[in-house]
Amino acid sequence: MERFRQAAAKRLRHAETGAEARLWQALRNRRLATWKFRRQHPIDRFVVDFVTIAGRLIVELDGATHSRPREIARDDERTRVLESLGYRVVRVMNVDVHENIEGVIDGILSDLSP
Repeated sequence: MERFRQAAAKRLRHAETGAEARLWQALRNRRLATWKFRRQHPIDRFVVDFVTIAGRLIVELDGATHSRPREIARDDERTRVLESLGYRVVRVMNVDVHENIEGVIDGILSDLSP
């Protein structure tokens, strides 16, 4: 099962969305206050968009489909499981990454502050 999640994460890294690419440029190589982020990283049964293990923070990007009742319920369950593992989960809309990347980065940094 772990091998499957690793392969899925690799596929997702190669098929990133525009919002994922833009946010990754801001987070990669410790660009955000030296926090080390990983993208498309397997945790439990999920592959999360971005995570800092040291900061115990997961950043999930949501597109328009995440406003449907079925997706909202799926996201809520995913968040519940990830939080039960000791992570905080922040959800960011793709449009916010495109229109207000500075605000998104400030929000993530704020979530990482003690």
